[in-house]
Amino acid sequence: MDISHFALSRHTCKAFDSARKIPQDQVGQIKTLLRFAPSSVNSQPWHFIIASSAEGKQRIAKATQLGVYSANAQKILNASHVVVFCARTELDDAHIARLLAQEEADGRFPTQEGKETQNRGRNYYVNLHRFEGKDSQHWMEKQVYLALGTLLLGAAAMEIDATPIEGFDAKVLNEELGLKDRGMTSVVLTALGYRSQDDFNAKLPKSRLPMDEVISEL
Repeated sequence: MDISHFALSRHTCKAFDSARKIPQDQVGQIKTLLRFAPSSVNSQPWHFIIASSAEGKQRIAKATQLGVYSANAQKILNASHVVVFCARTELDDAHIARLLAQEEADGRFPTQEGKETQNRGRNYYVNLHRFEGKDSQHWMEKQVYLALGTLLLGAAAMEIDATPIEGFDAKVLNEELGLKDRGMTSVVLTALGYRSQDDFNAKLPKSRLPMDEVISEL
């Protein structure tokens, strides 16, 4: 497989065909991509909400009703599925303990020493951002963007069009979905589906800075 083919062929979809829906087996693959996305020290500080019903997409689109955000409303409403990427608002001890218990249940620790090493290492980095860097929220949201990148490339490999969307009112969406009460905040959206004839971006050549300008080798 030439993975670069998908990097060259994918684009940010500007208009979706509302009549075309992603097959259920591929929706399952999308869920797997999200669940198994990488994160620093396997912290998994996220939750993903997937909307496929008209009602669900309308609820998300409420966050794009005003100002410049309104340009994104139809992308959300016409897409087959929309993913809301959420970050935790606190990486607390209960979550850290839950991660360790899951890793143990999944057979990640052949020895007790391995379990203790993992726990010490993860807590070191969590506390580094909690108490020294004081940037825990920013750090957690970085992990969410790793999941976004995983999804975008995976969708391209399945020939599913995608649109990452930062242009929405997070406060409105957080209230609509009750995210604050769940200890979460919305970070970014991704609309998924299939391009329509109105997707002008599909007809344009890709444009990136030259290879030697963005990549150096040592």
